[in-house]
Amino acid sequence: MAEFLADNNPCGQYILRLVSRGNAIIAELLRLKHYIPPVFRLETKQDQQKYGEIISDFSYFKMSDDFDQKIDKNPQLQDLDEEFRENYSEILTRFYLTFESIHKYVSDLNKYLDDLEEGIYIQQTLESVLLTEEGKQTLCEALYLYGVMLLLVDLHMEGTVRERMLVSYYRYSAQQSHAESNIDDVCKLLRSTGFINCLGSKRTPNYPEDYFKRIPVNTTYVNMVLGRLRSDDVYNQIAAYPHPEHRSTALATQAGMLYVCLFFAPNILHNQTAKMREIVDKFFPDNWVISIYMGITVNLIDSWEPYKAAKNALSNTLDAANVKEHATRYSTRLQKLIPQTRQLLKEGALVEDNVLDHVNKVIYIIRECNVTLRWLMLHTAVLSITSAGNKRCKQIRDQVISDTKYKASEVFELLLNTAEFELKIKDLFKHLLMEKQKKWEACKKECVERMVELSEVFSGSKPLTRIEKIDNLKSWFSDLAKEIETLNHEQITAAGRKIVQMIQALEEVQEYHQLDSNLQVRQFLADTRRYLHQMNRTVSIKEEVLITLQIVGDLSYAWELVDTYTSIMQDGIKQDPSLVIKLRATFLKLSSALEIPLLRINQARSQDLVSVSQYYSGELVAYVRKVLHIIPETMFGLLARIIHLQTSVLKELPTRLEKDRLRELAQLEERHEVARLTHAISILTEGILMMKSTLVGIIRIDPKQLLEDGIRKELVKHIATALHQGLTFNPKAKTSELHTKLEALGKIMDGHRRSFEYIQDYVNIYGLKIWQEEVSRIISYNVEQECNSFLRNKVQDWQSLYQSQSIPIPRFPPVDGQSVNFIGRLARELLRITDPKTTVYIEQMTAWYDAKTHSEVINLKFFSKVSKSVGTAGLTGLDRLLCFMIVTELQNFLGALQKGVLKDKQWVEMFSSVSKGMTPLSGTVSNPKNFYSQFISRAQKVWPQILEWILKIGQLQLLRKHIAYELNISCKFNSKYLASALQTMNDAVLADIEAHYKDPTKPYPKEESPLLFDLANYLDWAGISNPYAKIYITTKNLQYFPLLTFLFVISQLPKLQYMKQLGTLLSRKSQEPLDGVPFVVGVQTVFRQFHPEIRNTFLLYLSQYVKSYVEISTCNKPTDLPGEVVNTLHFMENFVHHSGLPRKILANHIPDLILDEYASVNS
Repeated sequence: MAEFLADNNPCGQYILRLVSRGNAIIAELLRLKHYIPPVFRLETKQDQQKYGEIISDFSYFKMSDDFDQKIDKNPQLQDLDEEFRENYSEILTRFYLTFESIHKYVSDLNKYLDDLEEGIYIQQTLESVLLTEEGKQTLCEALYLYGVMLLLVDLHMEGTVRERMLVSYYRYSAQQSHAESNIDDVCKLLRSTGFINCLGSKRTPNYPEDYFKRIPVNTTYVNMVLGRLRSDDVYNQIAAYPHPEHRSTALATQAGMLYVCLFFAPNILHNQTAKMREIVDKFFPDNWVISIYMGITVNLIDSWEPYKAAKNALSNTLDAANVKEHATRYSTRLQKLIPQTRQLLKEGALVEDNVLDHVNKVIYIIRECNVTLRWLMLHTAVLSITSAGNKRCKQIRDQVISDTKYKASEVFELLLNTAEFELKIKDLFKHLLMEKQKKWEACKKECVERMVELSEVFSGSKPLTRIEKIDNLKSWFSDLAKEIETLNHEQITAAGRKIVQMIQALEEVQEYHQLDSNLQVRQFLADTRRYLHQMNRTVSIKEEVLITLQIVGDLSYAWELVDTYTSIMQDGIKQDPSLVIKLRATFLKLSSALEIPLLRINQARSQDLVSVSQYYSGELVAYVRKVLHIIPETMFGLLARIIHLQTSVLKELPTRLEKDRLRELAQLEERHEVARLTHAISILTEGILMMKSTLVGIIRIDPKQLLEDGIRKELVKHIATALHQGLTFNPKAKTSELHTKLEALGKIMDGHRRSFEYIQDYVNIYGLKIWQEEVSRIISYNVEQECNSFLRNKVQDWQSLYQSQSIPIPRFPPVDGQSVNFIGRLARELLRITDPKTTVYIEQMTAWYDAKTHSEVINLKFFSKVSKSVGTAGLTGLDRLLCFMIVTELQNFLGALQKGVLKDKQWVEMFSSVSKGMTPLSGTVSNPKNFYSQFISRAQKVWPQILEWILKIGQLQLLRKHIAYELNISCKFNSKYLASALQTMNDAVLADIEAHYKDPTKPYPKEESPLLFDLANYLDWAGISNPYAKIYITTKNLQYFPLLTFLFVISQLPKLQYMKQLGTLLSRKSQEPLDGVPFVVGVQTVFRQFHPEIRNTFLLYLSQYVKSYVEISTCNKPTDLPGEVVNTLHFMENFVHHSGLPRKILANHIPDLILDEYASVNS
């Protein structure tokens, strides 16, 4: 038996590795079902419009050239296609490799069968392999697992979605075939079957037999496997279920395998009535809902509907009288077993002696419980989507529910009791097995000592009251001591027989030799008999009991069904939090199901063991979290009432208290209510903390961690919902709702934070730490998702550093057409109300004012309000999003110039003639008005678009500057030592870098060192940064760029006028709105992206412009500077100031006389 799977048997090892791989492939399919990119479903109109022309099903193969040409001819489609490839190629490759592994699995199975037939494995044939127990099992499993793979692919990955993914992989993959498998074969195997797993969908004809025929499997092999599954007890399960009524449960695993394998021979299902009757009589005489793999259930009424022979064979089972008989029997058993298990679980019932004396009875009760549970859970389960449309299925289920008087709570109670009972028995037997030898030796020692003492007593050497010397008894007790000494616990049968004989002998010797008269001798004999009884019990402790319990206690059929009892579990926890202790046993019972997929993987010593274990363990842990999440959920419900009482009902006590108002201010009822709610919360937490640390599969569940994760999850849900609902704006509103929304959100967030701080000591968690970590994670995740719209390579949910499976951040559908989430809406609302076309930024007031009404829109305090509502993380996230927007605007601006203006022949010729007319730059232009205006007017069409870009960049920079200021003030106020340390560190690093550039022998941070990256991150969070000095993009040196920008600036300056009272440039006409500060900051930011020489050239052009106008105005009064000159000098002064340059740069380009005159005009 074991020899077939021995390491030196290549025939056994090959099929074992294949079956191991099959289980691993199924685990990967189940894992990947959660990662199907929604875009391949093309469910929304938006997805259809955007991706419809680059995603195709298998119709692509008929018109691949036309499809690809259409994309190649359209630059936009080409760009979208390239972006799509970059974003999805990784996940597509993973899906394809899984699909390919299914094809390779069946190819390897066929190869193995051919090798067996050709005699490559010496002395091994298909028949000889099937004669060995392990060979029979693995060959049956190999076919069955292939069938399960095909069914799972169709169940969880819709045919059209599968086709679209395969086509996309085919188009994007450089290597379209591998040595072992070709993509064409994979596509043929996994093309759409027409099966749709949704309510009301019609059954596909000849499904799934046609699907199973796509790659033919050896017919002889299929028939022999079916023969073995039909006639043999492949897994020797009947030994664990000796009762004839339990036979269908004993063969349930085999029945599931047989169900799947029959689709490889549909002729049996259609026409072979005798065989089908034999199958139904043996496997399905009392059941029609079966589990085929890890809780995936099938209703035979629906599944076998199209098959004549199968349907007829099942009719006896589905006879109303037969259904009623079984339903009534299991209902009666349920009513009997619940009080029985309750009684057995009472304190003192399951003591060691009781259990050892009634081992068979205990196992029988466990068997009865599990058989009853299996039948009731499967046959009362909610119908699957495919079965729900079948009237007969519904009718039979309704009859079962009626006949059993089904109550989910009763079934759940039996499940709970059974799991706890099993766990206690298993723990007891494990302990007894560990202590078996020790106990045996201790009892044997006691017996020997007593026999030796009695021998000495009857020898007369040991004085004992009124005992005569009797040589016969002395010898007899001495011989018995030696006999006991020779007993060996490993020789179970012989030792047991001898012990029984010894007990009888001791009873006889007491009776015949009239030893009853002496109390001490009688006591010695009684003790020896008791110890011998104990030895007899100990010798009967066998590992077979645990193996039987493992087989009988299998709950793999309920891997998915157990979810229907979640609400009952949660209601029970709400009423009595200590129920969690009992639930632990249920979770452990469920974890035993992991052994089914892992058995062969473990035997094959496959590397997949850890990955598959992690998947199933992770799924079970996720379910445990889901059940126990009711505790934090209820907690937060109670917390909401505490928040209301603390913020709205309880009054703050005054410093001086009047005696008459003492009762009124005491608010005893309200304070008692707060205390009661707080106590309720602490009781809930106590419940989960009472659960022991439990190993579920390969993942250890720590109850404290579980509670903390649950609290985090609920907190994340509440905060994410508050942010989503609180930051939704009406774009049609006449006045901005931003202020009121931020105030309301600030109150909500403050309420949550205060209540969280209040409750932390009662639930033993670090409230503030959790609060800061989760708020930061929510903001960072939403910023990441919002920034995806600016990125080519998007960060998917499963790639995100901030998203988590155990504590997921909820995603809400977009509210408007532009923003993905609340952070985007906040940023765009901020941009809308500070739009340079409708507002004016006054630098001295650090505020924006409405251009028409002159009322204040936003001031410096506004950003404190933002900080209160979304925290430091929110401000930093907003800042990061604005950075992305600036990068996009700069790329659009410079990209348009590069591709259009600066490459256009007419433009280049114009710039060339302008440049010649202005040479040398140190000189002046003779007739500046005519000279400049002719070129400005020629470029009139491009100025509005450039102005829009420049103003947008300037506006974004101003907002960033304000955010940095608020962050810095907040950091200095809340953490002055951190602010000082960061500032000092920054100065020190910059000094070191400067020193390195002066002397390259001095140190510089290495490329792999995280110092600069981490420090920059800290500085951004602390607001120790200057947005105006930031380089956002890398640029090439663009010819004529400073000249173009100069012409643009002088074309816009006439629209502005200097307001002495406000000290800024404002728009001359309300019809042509233009805000001076964003304009200057925008131009400065653009030049910051280039080499400083470009900026210097720009300043030289402006200086020449100033000097040229001053020169032609000398005929006027010397005190009057032309308006163009004043505006330009204001612009230059602001430009130099925002660029962080010294003011003397102006003196380098413009004569002191002009600057003095300008200064006198301003004063």
